[in-house]
Formats: sequence, C-alpha cells, structure tokens
Amino acid sequence: MTPIDCNLRPQQDSDYPFIERLYASTRAAEMASCGWPADAIAAFLRHQCQLQYLYYLEHFPDGEFWIVERHGTAIGRLYLFWGETTLQLIDIALLPEFRGAGLGSALLDMLLTRADGTGLSVGLHVEVDNPAQHLYRRLGFDTVGNNGVYLKMHRPAGTATADPPATMLSAAN
Repeated sequence: MTPIDCNLRPQQDSDYPFIERLYASTRAAEMASCGWPADAIAAFLRHQCQLQYLYYLEHFPDGEFWIVERHGTAIGRLYLFWGETTLQLIDIALLPEFRGAGLGSALLDMLLTRADGTGLSVGLHVEVDNPAQHLYRRLGFDTVGNNGVYLKMHRPAGTATADPPATMLSAAN
C-alpha cells in the first residue's frame, strides 16, 4: 500500500465548525433531493450535527475523538471507544475529496491491527445505503442486525500479522 501522509490529533472545541462542515458533506446527496431551500437545509444540518455530537459525548464519555489531518489540514474525523471486549467504531468520515482514495482503508487497517493485537472484536453501525458497508464486508465484518436505517456490523477478534507502517498514519500524543 502506498504510504498516506496523515496523522490523528485529539479533537478540540475549536474544531466544531469543521465537524459541522464534514457532517453536512456526509448528508449532501440526501439533502439535494429533499426540495428544501438552502437556508433550511443548512439549519437542519447544523441541528442534526449538534444532536449527533451531543449523543456521542453522552453515550461515549470515555471515547476517543480524533481529527484526521493531512499536511496540517483537517480532512476527517475518527471516533472510537475501546471497550473490554470490543473496539466500537463510533464514526469515521472524510471530506468528499478524500473519499475513495484508500485513506479510509488505511485507517481501518490500522484499527483492525490494533484491535487484533489486543484480542478485541470490532463493531460499527453503517447506514443501509452507505457504500462503505462493502469495504467493511471485505475486511471481515458481518451484519448482525438491521433496524431499517442502520446495519449493525461486527468483526470477531483476529490475529495481528504486523503493525501498520509508521509512515502511513501517526497519532499525536
């Protein structure tokens, strides 16, 4: 795999405008077909982003909330919760111009290697129409639930084969 020049840093309060922009980018296709005026869409997305953000903070108070950066610029987010038996992938999102280029796969490879090394399974939820579910299946995830909006996916603990290359991704301490 080609090295990807990215790093993770802890999310800060000052990142919230970026989080709103990133969230809106993940809902752009859906909102484009709703027929609402642009200002109504923007207000709705701001409100939905705030609700999601507060939900994550409330339900995962010990979660890790990372900003994915490339060349010092925020390009995505990665939210995780390391439980006793399972790594929960709370959320992973990249700006549209960084999707489909292997960065999400590199992030997931890094996480799966870490989870395997500590004997943890990995769980996540993905919208039923999100094409990322195909990537998750290729990485060993199975669908274990479906509420009509989200698929609940799970990957059993495996055996790590190697650490990811240090040049691929680094986390700031």
